[in-house]
Amino acid sequence: MKQSLPTSIVLNGHPDFQLLSSIAAEIIQRAGGAAALSEGFSTMLRQCVDDVIMTPKTGRRSYDELEKTEKTYIGTRVEIELRAMLNLKKGKLDTVILGHDVDIKNTMGSNWMIPTEAVGHPCILVAADEVRALCYLGLIVARPEYLTVGQNKDSKKSISALGFANIIWLLNAHPYPPNFWRTVPSYVIDRIFAGKSGNRRVMALFREVQRVPITRSVIEAVAQQQDFMRRIRADNGKGTRDHLAREGVLLLSGHYDAPLIKALSLPFCSGSEFVSYKPRVQAEVAIAANAGILLAWNG
Repeated sequence: MKQSLPTSIVLNGHPDFQLLSSIAAEIIQRAGGAAALSEGFSTMLRQCVDDVIMTPKTGRRSYDELEKTEKTYIGTRVEIELRAMLNLKKGKLDTVILGHDVDIKNTMGSNWMIPTEAVGHPCILVAADEVRALCYLGLIVARPEYLTVGQNKDSKKSISALGFANIIWLLNAHPYPPNFWRTVPSYVIDRIFAGKSGNRRVMALFREVQRVPITRSVIEAVAQQQDFMRRIRADNGKGTRDHLAREGVLLLSGHYDAPLIKALSLPFCSGSEFVSYKPRVQAEVAIAANAGILLAWNG
């Protein structure tokens, strides 16, 4: 997305204000409130992209590695997931909100392509910026005067430079869960995948990347095995958790170990995330012991 966006002029008195503000309020209400929308939307968008990258099956780790048809499919996936998230029905366009046919447009770039059938109608604008880990959710009435003069071979037009000011933003440059592999130096990735077995690779992952919530999909990509979650659990001294404990490293589950994660001031983890940490002081080792996890400690 463009790094600098104009301030929205969709205020009281603007011809689209009443319509777009009412649709915005309906979206927020359906999402369960502004906070729930911001969290749920960004997570949903990350999942849509990661599900198409399919790192566990393909070995690909970024959006840039996708085929053209796969990049196009992300837009379809976002449309489906957003309707489900907001409990919206399909209409003549992508959905219906407050009796208005609404189109849903997604981009991983800096603009949206508006089809001829959506001109004159409200559009939900979705964008993900993979490089800066930011996401956007806006509304516009796709009036001809807000669109470019030129069009592509499918007769689709994009939003003009002046048209951007006629977008009302629900989320503007909102933090978006980054692509995990973009956050890890290449030499660390090499060390993680140097392991000959799934267990060794998962151990390396949590040894190398600490104090960072890690999703099941990342673990699956590293383990490269169907029973990948078994690598995480304590398994009669053979599981990843057991091996790391002997190295003095905690491996904690957001579902089972939330109190311990909080006690150690580690980042919040959802129920499906994990985080690792090597305590630095004896007091932290004692906190873990009180929670039933014994660690090797060399001081």
